[in-house]
Amino acid sequence: MSEQTTAFDPITLGSMTARNRIAMAPMTRSRAYDTLATADMATYYAQRAGAGLIVTEGIQPSMIGQGYPATPGLHGADQRRAWRQVTDAVHAEGGTIVAQLMHTGRIGHPSTTEAAGHGPLTPVGPSPVRAAGQVFTPTGLRDHVVPRALTEDEIAATVTDFADAARNAVAAGFDGVEVHGANGYLLHQFLSTNANLRTDAWGGGPRNRSRLTVEVVRAVTEAIGADRTGLRLSPNNGLGDTAEEDHPTTYRGLVSELDTFGLAYLHLVEAGDPALTPEIRAAWSGALLLNPAGADPLEHPRRLALIDDGTADVVSFGRLFISNPDLVTRLAADGAPLALPDLSKAYGGDHTGYLDYPTLVSTRSA
Repeated sequence: MSEQTTAFDPITLGSMTARNRIAMAPMTRSRAYDTLATADMATYYAQRAGAGLIVTEGIQPSMIGQGYPATPGLHGADQRRAWRQVTDAVHAEGGTIVAQLMHTGRIGHPSTTEAAGHGPLTPVGPSPVRAAGQVFTPTGLRDHVVPRALTEDEIAATVTDFADAARNAVAAGFDGVEVHGANGYLLHQFLSTNANLRTDAWGGGPRNRSRLTVEVVRAVTEAIGADRTGLRLSPNNGLGDTAEEDHPTTYRGLVSELDTFGLAYLHLVEAGDPALTPEIRAAWSGALLLNPAGADPLEHPRRLALIDDGTADVVSFGRLFISNPDLVTRLAADGAPLALPDLSKAYGGDHTGYLDYPTLVSTRSA
C-alpha cells in the first residue's frame, strides 16, 4: 500500500516542481511604483519562498489593464528587467514562482493611469456597464466609471497583450504564468451575465462569454507552453459587481474545453459556490489548486486536510502568507502560532507591514 500524500510532499505542475503542496495566493500589495518591481518586492517574495508555489500579485499585461495604483506591469523591457531581481531572489531560496497576469477591465479609474504617466485612460470592458461601488485611486476612493466596450480589433490586441506578457515573464525568469480569469476582472467580466451584454461572438450564451478566456489561455500556451501556464477561476463569487446567472453551465463547459489544453494547473477560488468544486475536480484531469471557502484565516490550516483526502492537489493561502513569511514551517510545526496581518498596511507604503513580519525562529529567539 502506498503512503498517503500530504501537503508537505512535492508535486509536479507541468514543467514546474513545487517542493510542497502549499501555494502562496496572489495578493495585490501596491508597492510597485512606476509599474516596476523593486528590491523590496524581491525581499518580500524571497522571504516566502518556502511555499511550494508563489503566485505573484496581479501584473498588468498592458497599460489599459492597470486598475490600481502602484501595481506592476510586464509589457515593457524595463519591467521585464525589474522583475528579474525578484525571480533571482526566489530561486536563490529554492522557490518556484509564477507571474499572475491580470487585466482589471472595467475595475479602474482614469486618474490611476494618469498618475502613472500614461494619460487618463478610460477603463475597458465587454460592454459599457459601470460596476457598482468604488475603486482605490491615487486620490482615494472614487466611483467606478462607465467603461468603454472593447472592439473586435481591441479584443484581438488584448489576447496578444497577454501572450506578449507571458513571453516577458519567462524572459524575466519566472517559472510560468497564471492567467487571472477570476475575481471580477476582465476575463471574469466577459464570463458574467451582467457586465457582458454583447450580442456578437463574444457575448450571449455561455460558450460565447467563455470565448475570451479560452482564446487568452490558448495564446499564452502557444507563447510559452501549456506546461508553464495556469488559470485562476472563481465561479459566482460576485467580486467586481459580477453576476453569473448560469454559472454551473458556464464553468462546466469552460473547464471541459480547457481540460484539453494540458495546462500546468487550474487554480479555483471556491467562495462563490463550494458545491461546484467536486464537479470541477471530476472534470479536470490536471492538477487542481484550491483556495477554499472560509472567512476566518486562523481556521485555514484545516485546508491541509483537503490534500490528504484528495479534494485538491495543492491548497493556497493568502492573508496568512502576508503575516507569516515562514507559513509552511509554521504549518509543519503542529500548533505553532499564526500571526494575523495588519490590513491597514496591506496596500502601498514602505517596508512596514510588508517586510517586517517575523519568522517563528526569530520570534522564539526574541
